[in-house]
Amino acid sequence: MIEFSLWDIVRNLLLAARWTVLLSLIAFVGGGIVGLLVLLLRTGKGRSARRLTQGYIELFQGTPLLMQLFLAFFGLALFGIEVPAWLAAGLALTLWTSAFLAEIWRGCVEAIPRGQWEASGSLAMNYVQQMRYVILPQALRIAVAPTVGFGVQVIKGTALASIIGFTELSKAGTMIVNATFQPFTVYAAVALMYFALCWPLSQYSKMLERKFHAAHRH
Repeated sequence: MIEFSLWDIVRNLLLAARWTVLLSLIAFVGGGIVGLLVLLLRTGKGRSARRLTQGYIELFQGTPLLMQLFLAFFGLALFGIEVPAWLAAGLALTLWTSAFLAEIWRGCVEAIPRGQWEASGSLAMNYVQQMRYVILPQALRIAVAPTVGFGVQVIKGTALASIIGFTELSKAGTMIVNATFQPFTVYAAVALMYFALCWPLSQYSKMLERKFHAAHRH
């Protein structure tokens, strides 16, 4: 059995943590772009587009992320399309993230008083112009805190990518345990690293929420 020092364990976990951070960024940025498109269709005037996006959101919110990862990785293989683990993980997490962000943002848009829509409509603005110049700038102030808070869920969700062979932090932890037979030490280090990634975001989200409520009262 190869001897691993504590530094060896931590160093290898830190190398894997880079992939956790990268996958989280891909899912969050990609999910934000797709989620914005879903939001515009979800709150638009087209009835068929609203129904379609509602079904999209319910599909990804109502099924386990683990199953979505399996389908992205193994489902396409049934059609002869070989998908790398990192691509399947990025795709599944992006779509999953977009469904939740679209719904979070829809709640923020609907929190804007109806009078804002009517006032911008009286200026002969179309729907896209109303959203761009009037509604979204106001909704953004409300959306920042829950959006940052959801980032914590995205980081933790990347751990499930290990099930399809993507070597991120939790997968690396399992591999190191198999090599060192030190599960307590390794998994404690993994937990601390996840905490170091998630706790600042969680606190930042709470700070933004308090700041928004204070500004709203004044």
